[in-house]
Amino acid sequence: MTKEIAALGTIGVLIASNLFGLIYSMLVLKTDVFKSFRIQSKAYKEGVFGSRMPLYLFNFVILLAFSGSGAYFMFDFFATEETAWWLIALQVLIAFIADDIWFYFMHRFMHENKFMLKNVHSIHHRASTPFPLEYLYAHPFEWMLGMLGVVVGFGLIMIFTPVSIYALWIFGGLRNLHEIHIHSDLTLPVLSKIPFISKTKHHDDHHAKLSGNYSSTFLWMDRIFKTEFKDHN
Repeated sequence: MTKEIAALGTIGVLIASNLFGLIYSMLVLKTDVFKSFRIQSKAYKEGVFGSRMPLYLFNFVILLAFSGSGAYFMFDFFATEETAWWLIALQVLIAFIADDIWFYFMHRFMHENKFMLKNVHSIHHRASTPFPLEYLYAHPFEWMLGMLGVVVGFGLIMIFTPVSIYALWIFGGLRNLHEIHIHSDLTLPVLSKIPFISKTKHHDDHHAKLSGNYSSTFLWMDRIFKTEFKDHN
């Protein structure tokens, strides 16, 4: 594998997962396919998707540029040969845990610091009734700050062993799909039963109430620091 393939593969994973998010959003907004699974009863604002598309695209380009260039310039630190499945799975898990810890404290800071809440994070909270691609609707500074969790996660792994390029791709795809889903405002039968993973209701409550439930992938940080809504289910 060459560094060009590593970069293009990383970009491809992100394009594919966000293309899914686009289709998912269109089905949520334009059809009644998922109507019976919605958490909130409020209607979506007319024209909201089109008006927010410029910021979606801007942040998506940042995501592609950051991830693609990272895979390209850090190529020598990746393992591209065949790697044991358990090691790939372990690296993905470590990256998720590190990223989730970073996200929790960053996200909580965005709420508890009045300047950051008013001037930065409030943009994301205009999505009080979210739909899948709303995960991209954030201030670019917050968006880039959030990416540092991924850097920390894989950076820790690189201290001990090369990171499998496949671990990066699996993490990138799953992380995007999870963010897309927890912004969907939907409680789907199968996905709502996956253990240890935060549910859509958890993050939907955060958007509806503006505080608490700061975690993203898991629930344990909110439970440790007692910031989970008591009426969460």
